[in-house]
Amino acid sequence: MSKDRAPFPLNHDEVNAGSLLAGYPGAALLIGAGGTVIAVNRKGASIKALLQQGEATGIQDLIGQAASKSTLTVGTVKLPGSKGEVVLEVTAAPQADKDVLLVLARDMTMERNLRSALVESRQRFKDLVDVSSDFAWEIGADATFVFVSLRGALGFRSEELIGRRPEEFVLDAEEYSPLPFVSNHPLEEVEMWMRCADGATACVVVSCLPLKTEAGEWRGTRGICKDVTEEREREAALARARHREQLLNYIVSTIRDEIEPYNMLTAAAAATARALGAAGCRIYRLSEPGEFMVAAEYGNADGLETLDKHLGKLDSAGNEESKALSLECRIGKWLILATATHYRQSVNGTICMWKEEDPDGWDDDNRILIGDVANQLGIASEQIANHERIVKLSRTDSLTGLLNRRAFFEEELPRRLARLERSRLGASLFYVDMDNFKRVNDVHGHQRGDEAILFLREMLIQHSRPGDVIARLGGDEFAMWLDGIPPETTRGRVQMLIDSSKSLSQFSGDEDHPLGISIGVATYEPGKGESLKDLSARADAAMYEVKRDHKGGFKFAPPPGAPPDAPDDDTKGEENSS
Repeated sequence: MSKDRAPFPLNHDEVNAGSLLAGYPGAALLIGAGGTVIAVNRKGASIKALLQQGEATGIQDLIGQAASKSTLTVGTVKLPGSKGEVVLEVTAAPQADKDVLLVLARDMTMERNLRSALVESRQRFKDLVDVSSDFAWEIGADATFVFVSLRGALGFRSEELIGRRPEEFVLDAEEYSPLPFVSNHPLEEVEMWMRCADGATACVVVSCLPLKTEAGEWRGTRGICKDVTEEREREAALARARHREQLLNYIVSTIRDEIEPYNMLTAAAAATARALGAAGCRIYRLSEPGEFMVAAEYGNADGLETLDKHLGKLDSAGNEESKALSLECRIGKWLILATATHYRQSVNGTICMWKEEDPDGWDDDNRILIGDVANQLGIASEQIANHERIVKLSRTDSLTGLLNRRAFFEEELPRRLARLERSRLGASLFYVDMDNFKRVNDVHGHQRGDEAILFLREMLIQHSRPGDVIARLGGDEFAMWLDGIPPETTRGRVQMLIDSSKSLSQFSGDEDHPLGISIGVATYEPGKGESLKDLSARADAAMYEVKRDHKGGFKFAPPPGAPPDAPDDDTKGEENSS
């Protein structure tokens, strides 16, 4: 027998071909010369029909190759079927009789489909594992990694992890009982911190299944890990943000609960210090000359005498960059954190916190919170400044800047009279009225009249002390209150005023109507029960008596309760005329 021929010693003249082919489980055919089908089993009938119809070209090609080369030929052929494509593994084997070939066909359709389904299933499982986790792993019976996903884990290549124990990478591994990587029972979503290749730490969620022998003995564990570090960091950041928001709401609510504007900043300093656990807090406002002045303070400020000197750095930028400008420094044992307050992109103050030095210092949450508080205080400081402007407008004369009638009689003098009742000290009230002032306006105009009023204002200030009060009651009428001054000193003070008033003549309307002043003086003695109304009436009456008689002089009013023609309450019993 030739070595090239298949071991099928068949001769169709000697062997019952039909019986031979019937024993093959698949399709079997004997092909004679010219491609004639000599014999066929039951499953080969369909192939015979296709060959006769010329629709099985793939099989015909294999038969042709086997016949021409006298070698066993195997190939895969796809044929149409009633339920779809049929895949056959066809073998064409030349026989001892060169004119005869044995053709065997095995249906591979189900096997091929199963193999494809298995490959697809494995790929699907692999994809789902990759998507649902950052890495998959397996621990062997020796409690070391025997498998890690191809892309590695925690910055390590997979080969760097193989053979190493998981405890090397788990932080505080002894706290887990059992450690998920070597667990002998299933675990789901166990959160732990692991060490990365770059030295950083990562939060991972571990799920695992144990591997056991038929006898139930542990031989390893498989599982997946998902890196949730960013999620935990976001959750922590949100938690810190919520905490800061709660603290800020507490501080803002504390501020809003205060009715008095100045108490708002005091409440803010106390609330901010308590919220941040600081030893103290100080709030500054920017004054008109551009210097920081203390508006409120809370807590222990011992050793912070030089704090004010550091605040100049907060406004050093002098532009929009100062909007986010903050300061951190150390003064003695105190760690300082300061942030400028703003209104419409302009610095209008600062808030300073301090605490004793510690390793942690000020963290980002402290910086963010004090910045948020500074934004609120910037608005509050502006509201206080507006309040002060309104109060000033309501209390002062717009031309001279002196107190007006309402502030003088309704706010200032009642407070001073109450204080004098306790101290038992006396005082004097001057009523000053300009003589021939109307003539100045008629001849020179109102602007010249305003200049004369301002000149008199300066003159009154020059003849008063820092604790005295001057007011413009209206028009050309002024008042001056002198605390704790005896009658003899009062007479000298009023005389100096009369002498100085001669310089007002430069504003006179004409020589026949010189500009001057007339002054009525009423002294106040505690314990006599005189009301402010009666006191001012005495001074007013004395002033009008001077104007009625001769102008340009002064007169002391009679004591309270005395008849109008009684001597004045000055011990010398005189009136003066310039």
